[in-house]
Amino acid sequence: MNFELTDEQQQLADSVRKYLGNSYGFEARKAIIQSPSGVGDKVWATFAELGLTAMTLPEADGGFGGGAMDLLAVMQACGEALVVEPLLDNVGLAGRLLARAGNDAQRSAWLPGLADGSVQLAFASVEPGHRYELAPQTTTVTSHADGWALNGEKCVVIGAPTATRLIVSASNGSGASLFLVDPKAEGVTLKAYRTVDGLRAADIRFSHVKLSADALLGTAGEALPLIEEAVDFATALLCADAVGAMQHACDATLDYIKTRKQFGVPIGSFQALQHRMVDMVIATEEARSMSILAAAKVDDTSISASERGRAISAAKVKIAESAKRVREEAVQLHGGMGMTEELKVSHTFRRLTMAAQRFGDADHHLERYAALG
Repeated sequence: MNFELTDEQQQLADSVRKYLGNSYGFEARKAIIQSPSGVGDKVWATFAELGLTAMTLPEADGGFGGGAMDLLAVMQACGEALVVEPLLDNVGLAGRLLARAGNDAQRSAWLPGLADGSVQLAFASVEPGHRYELAPQTTTVTSHADGWALNGEKCVVIGAPTATRLIVSASNGSGASLFLVDPKAEGVTLKAYRTVDGLRAADIRFSHVKLSADALLGTAGEALPLIEEAVDFATALLCADAVGAMQHACDATLDYIKTRKQFGVPIGSFQALQHRMVDMVIATEEARSMSILAAAKVDDTSISASERGRAISAAKVKIAESAKRVREEAVQLHGGMGMTEELKVSHTFRRLTMAAQRFGDADHHLERYAALG
């Protein structure tokens, strides 16, 4: 496997990293989180100008037709900066579902806007009591003469508070279906909040929400394979984001132990701490390799869904294991100040904690890996 980025991929990543380094420092990020919307409109506009919001969308819909490998280094840069804007959820999850399941009218209505940054989407999938189950269990739709009626609850919908449209998974009795839903429609109730790592999310209740017939994406009851593919794709991007956060944790910890003195010498001169620092770097590099494998596999259309799923689950297990080691060592080597709000490494700890859980924790993916074998 070629671990090298193309010139175009490297240039894009360098541009994103330069922008984030100049305009998305730790203090700027804190100001964005504390703002009313919890996200930066100017940041999102810049992402659109850089082509990030259009990168993975089909060319026919205003995108560039790229894949996970094209966003790999970009997501790593976002992880280093702890970006809270829902790039992954728009282009790697909800946008991907709409591009693959939507008809011509639906795609032309929303994807160009997603590409230019004027539209945001969010995928409402997770249900209370069903953490990692992708098939909808309690959210249902029933058909009627004018369309559909939607009922149920979704939780931890990342990006929902700023979404122009929601893509909601629901059961019609024969299987999973996808629907485009206006978050301001009658019967839709959002309870917005901030996740532990600073992202904006919402719990959503749907009570007899009336949907027109053209709200259905694809074929009713046949959406589960599309959902599984999109979640695998988003998981590959999440792995890259986590690698970026791990890299920051390593860099910040190394800088700290080089300057923090005890007994008149830098604590980095102590061999025991050097060994722990090396373990952090090794864990990060192992995670980096697996994130590259995950991105390559979701971009490979020649492999089966089970092979893709096994590769993603293997990567997610390694990411979860590495994230645990790196975040814990980073905080411990910083001492008590490692958990303070004022230090970026504490926020990195939270980012890695959430990354290890989202789209399935290590136990879930070990079981999935075995089941797909």
